[in-house]
Amino acid sequence: MVMSFQFPAYFTAIFIITRVMSIMKISKPLDVHHKDIRAVDLATKLSVDPSAIESPSRDFGGIVKAEPEAFLHPSAPQDIAALIKFSYSNSVPFGIAAKGHGHSVRGQAMAENGVVVDMRSMANKRRNGTGIRVSIDRLYADVGGEQLWIDVLNATLEYGLAPVSWTDYLYLTVGGTLSNAGISGQTFRYGPQISNVLEMDVITGKADFLTCSPRMNSELFYAVLGGLGQFGIITRARIPLQPAPKRVKWVRLLYDDFSSFTKDQELLISKNGRKDKSALDYLEGSLLMDQGSPDNWRSSFFPYKDHPKIISLITKHGIIYCLEIVKHYDDRTKHTVDKEMEQVLQGMNYMPGFIFGKDVGYEEFLNRVRSGELKLKSQGLWDVPHPWLNLFIPKSQISDFNNGVFRGIVLERNITTGPVLVYPMNRQKWDDRMSAVIPDEEIFYTVGFLHSSGFDTWKAFEDQNKDIMRFCNKTGIMLKQYLPHYSTKEEWVHHFGSKWKVFQHRKYQFDPRMLLSPGQRIFNNN
Repeated sequence: MVMSFQFPAYFTAIFIITRVMSIMKISKPLDVHHKDIRAVDLATKLSVDPSAIESPSRDFGGIVKAEPEAFLHPSAPQDIAALIKFSYSNSVPFGIAAKGHGHSVRGQAMAENGVVVDMRSMANKRRNGTGIRVSIDRLYADVGGEQLWIDVLNATLEYGLAPVSWTDYLYLTVGGTLSNAGISGQTFRYGPQISNVLEMDVITGKADFLTCSPRMNSELFYAVLGGLGQFGIITRARIPLQPAPKRVKWVRLLYDDFSSFTKDQELLISKNGRKDKSALDYLEGSLLMDQGSPDNWRSSFFPYKDHPKIISLITKHGIIYCLEIVKHYDDRTKHTVDKEMEQVLQGMNYMPGFIFGKDVGYEEFLNRVRSGELKLKSQGLWDVPHPWLNLFIPKSQISDFNNGVFRGIVLERNITTGPVLVYPMNRQKWDDRMSAVIPDEEIFYTVGFLHSSGFDTWKAFEDQNKDIMRFCNKTGIMLKQYLPHYSTKEEWVHHFGSKWKVFQHRKYQFDPRMLLSPGQRIFNNN
């Protein structure tokens, strides 16, 4: 058989693959004349030097560090399948984790002593260099799992179309958010991003390359969505689209009473039909506390001239609750959107005089976090530890959470500097066949402590997070973690609850050698 390698590349490939096999204690001889030619080709895309593996050793959280033995830069999904097959077929397999834009916060996308796959390396190497193909007639986009949501937005807007469910931050990969859930202020109406997928291409832990949907390989389809990377690596997702609006009416309202704040939110999300013209398009709540400017890195909103009176309000009450709502419009509805927003605001119990509004482009609104990111990067404050805690809290217990956590632990410690989100979702918008776990009640709240800290202060935030979890356990608040992080099997079993047996069965079915996403520490938490 004629080899296509030039001699320097060939010997480098042999050296790398032999080194990786040696490190991982794989004793199987390398047959370069037959079936391991693919492995040799794969080796040319593996980096093993310390400088190359520094990136996959860390993530956005900045707390966990776990060094892989190699970093794979695939040019096509077949490279990923070859890597998985290589590990799966050996007597001592190694762990494999897919890394998108690196925004996990607890090492979930790491593979200590294994191989991390650089999904972004495929972004410009396939599907005519875009990784995003839009079907105008059928209103969907086929999107590579390595693609960023900001690029999906830009590509679909060229056709006047867009997906309906988003995350607050758009510089995340499609495969990454679909492996968790993908939530934001649209979730109450359109469901999480995992509820807005038509089909996927997935490479399982057995190196099977399968297309799945609700009608084809459905068990894999539902397993992967919200499956924390445990069952397969998403290489393509088909995302439904609808005509994109041009602009948005963006309003923030301030409350000093938590009960009024939550009642208004719950009333507003009760109108949630996809075709209900009276429904809002976005709703989120947050906390304003005595930590500097009323604005935060997620977006600058309040007029500067109003900062003093808002700060005075915060000083008086300790915490002010901010409700943020959005209504989309286009050329057809621009003459009626103001009246529609007025009708939405009728009867709401926000503080008189504390209503603020903006009119911005649709893309500017969806990408609102980007400007804050760039500002923090310019100040050297982006690549710092992020000891985040994200929770789902049942509606019936959100008042207890407010009293014990927001007005108890958080105010007493007085260290919270990042955004704190609190807003409701409708359970009916989620599909229980998927792996994602949420509370049992029809309405539940997401609470996100999006902390940023110094490299020598993050442990104080970790202690606060632990206090919050202990309080919830002690008082019987039936929370579920979003972007979960646990250290024992017992904690994972409790987290999944009635879904654990199905989750475990699916793992044995699609990844029986426990290769994928070892950083989650679900099946390898010894």
